[in-house]
Amino acid sequence: MTIAEITWTVDPAIFSIGSREIRWYALAFIIGFAVGYKIVERMWKREGVPLGWLDPLLYYTALGTIVGARLGHCLFYDPGYYLANPFEILKIWEGGLASHGGVLGIIVAIRVYSRRVSHQSMLWTFDKLVTPTGLVAALIRLGNLMNHEIYGHPTDMPWGFRFVENLHAWRQGAEPVFSAPSHPTQIYEAACYLLTFALCMWLYFGKNAWKRKGLIFGIFMICIFVSRFFIEFLKENQEAFEANMPLNMGQWLSIPFVLAGIFFVWRALTGKPVTYSYPNAKNRK
Repeated sequence: MTIAEITWTVDPAIFSIGSREIRWYALAFIIGFAVGYKIVERMWKREGVPLGWLDPLLYYTALGTIVGARLGHCLFYDPGYYLANPFEILKIWEGGLASHGGVLGIIVAIRVYSRRVSHQSMLWTFDKLVTPTGLVAALIRLGNLMNHEIYGHPTDMPWGFRFVENLHAWRQGAEPVFSAPSHPTQIYEAACYLLTFALCMWLYFGKNAWKRKGLIFGIFMICIFVSRFFIEFLKENQEAFEANMPLNMGQWLSIPFVLAGIFFVWRALTGKPVTYSYPNAKNRK
């Protein structure tokens, strides 16, 4: 049996400016939001949506993602520590973001955006917003790969990765301590998210599925969180308390999102197509 020997020694930092590092993870966020912005801008023009609604969507989404992901990590995975040391929550540069918290943060942000900016339903926004989100999520998982984090159990499959376990000490000049060859679950998730991105793009631009309110959003939720649920079986637990749980925290948090996705798909397919109108909207097929 062949043992994997893919030794991963990529530095998480691209370069440094003084004492500050520019990391691949941060670059993934920036590229993801920039590309996502251009895709949503194309949607706006396709439907004749007022362009003045676009920039606020970016700001609300970015803020909701970062705040929600940080609070999700702190409160889902180690609430005792962070509630006792609340200022540690602000140290986002030290790492610790939870995708489920990011989703909840976006939901709150879109609620506010829908009431204050678009005055459309939240599902109207989500059907557009989630279409490029699979690409953003894939880039973020590749950022996790660069950070040598969130990888899986040991494996003897030929694509297993040996990650640096003493990352901080290694970057300070120490000899690296490598993990056993492990499942690169960051790549597994990135691949699933890219497929979800391709499906949502096809649904929106190829099938005009945005006329079925909530359909794209529901399919996105099902694809993302079903894949997340099953890939979690291959992952190392993030916190010690998960060791005695039948499902880990990521899996428990995924279940409500999958159920919500099924509900929105059912409602969209059993309801009637919708017609939207906006100020200065153009007639489109």
